[in-house]
Amino acid sequence: MCGRYTVISPAPALAKRFGAAEPASPAPNYNAAPSQALPIITNAAPQQIQLVPWGLVPGWSRDPASGPKPINARAETLQEKPSFRQLLARKRCLVLADSFYEWQATERGKVPHRILLQSEEPFAFAGLWDEWVDKASGEVHPTFTIITTEPNELMASIHNRMPVILPGPEAERAWLADDLGPSAHQKLLLPYDAALMKEYAITTRVNSPAHNDPEVLVAA
Repeated sequence: MCGRYTVISPAPALAKRFGAAEPASPAPNYNAAPSQALPIITNAAPQQIQLVPWGLVPGWSRDPASGPKPINARAETLQEKPSFRQLLARKRCLVLADSFYEWQATERGKVPHRILLQSEEPFAFAGLWDEWVDKASGEVHPTFTIITTEPNELMASIHNRMPVILPGPEAERAWLADDLGPSAHQKLLLPYDAALMKEYAITTRVNSPAHNDPEVLVAA
C-alpha cells in the first residue's frame, strides 16, 4: 500500500513540470498523510493543480463521516469493483509527489524507508477521484485515492505492494485522456522501472504525521 509520501518540490517547479497552474497556497509537505489536502490534477481540469483531501469518498456515499475512505485502490481489481470501475472510466487523476515511504517488517520491528527516483525529480502516482455533494449545503467535496500494483525488484524486499508511478509526461497525458478507454488506461498501471529508483532507511520520526519537516528525510 501507499500510506505516506512527500511533496516538497516548490509550487512553481511542480507547475512547470506538469504544465498546470499552481494551487493558491501550496506548502512543502514532508509527511503527506490521509485526510490532508494534497496536490492532484484531474482529467476534468488537466491544466490546474488542485488541493484535494486524500481518502476517497464515493459520490453515492450517504454518510462520509462513518463510511470507509480508501487511500489505495488495487490496480488488478479496479474493473471488478463497480465503484472503482466507473472512476477508471470517468475520473482519473495525477497525484503529485517526489518520494514515498514504506515500512519494512524486520526482526527488530518495522523500519521506514524513503523511496524516490534516481533523478530526485517530482513524479505522478496514478489516482482516482470522486466528488461527494452535501445535499444540505450543496457544497461539492472532491477526494482521491492512489492506485497500487505489485512491487518491482527494488520494492519487493521492503513491501508486497507499491504505488503506480506513471513513467513520464506521455504516460501522464494518456492517463488523463478521456478518449482512450478503460482497457488502455489499465495497461498503464504497471510497476515502475526499479533501475530508475532508489531508497534508504530513515528514522521512525516519520511514523507520526505531526512530524512534517526536513528532519523526517534524514537517513537512519
